[in-house]
Amino acid sequence: MRIRFPSGLLTVLVLAACTASPRPESLPPAGEGAFFHLTPLHPISELLPVALHATPPVEAGNFRAPDLVELATLDPTIHLDIRYATDRNFLRTPLYSQPRAFLQRPAAEALLRAHRALAREGYGLLIHDAYRPWYVTRLFWDATSEANHKFVADPAQGSRHNRGCAVDLTLYSLKTGQPVEMPSLYDEMSPRAYPTFDGGSPEARRLRDRLRSAMEAEGFSVYEYEWWHFDYRDWRSFAIQNVRFEDLGSPR
Repeated sequence: MRIRFPSGLLTVLVLAACTASPRPESLPPAGEGAFFHLTPLHPISELLPVALHATPPVEAGNFRAPDLVELATLDPTIHLDIRYATDRNFLRTPLYSQPRAFLQRPAAEALLRAHRALAREGYGLLIHDAYRPWYVTRLFWDATSEANHKFVADPAQGSRHNRGCAVDLTLYSLKTGQPVEMPSLYDEMSPRAYPTFDGGSPEARRLRDRLRSAMEAEGFSVYEYEWWHFDYRDWRSFAIQNVRFEDLGSPR
């Protein structure tokens, strides 16, 4: 399936890529406003049009009909910080035109149960990304060095994000409304991002592990290189999608 973008939207995305200012790869300390970034292998302004016009892999099999649920509709205390709709991401370029998050209905319902369990302990879920159109997976792969490919999905296989069955998230304090400390930054491509990393503060590791246990209790599994990335157990039941957010209906 080829994704079709209105010419105006394609222009906006390419202009954003052209005006972004890549920085050298860095590992800044966690803190308010901090984010991980690196220098892409090629300018995003060159990679983005190629990704937008590429075709996802053809899959065989009987897949369930897609039923993407907008996470903002589940509970007002599920918060969003959709980094790929901003320049506060590892490529320093907005790649989504809307700050929205979706999961297939079974995954969304499981996420809500995890959120409610954590709320009893004073924490809420803060979503960075969920369903991701395939073209973004293609762009990530082409922009990232082979040494860091374990942190991005191979577009030839598709990402579980593309299936609407993966979510990137962290915890925030219900009392303060602020994200909690974790051992690494979101999207950080370093061993600090591993869910088994034994450095950092004891409190950061405790919260990372509590997030993992809450998600695992509802049928998610953590990705071995990213403490924030969780795949829902039924991901094989859904096909790769390349539908942009604008075609998923109006925000509610």
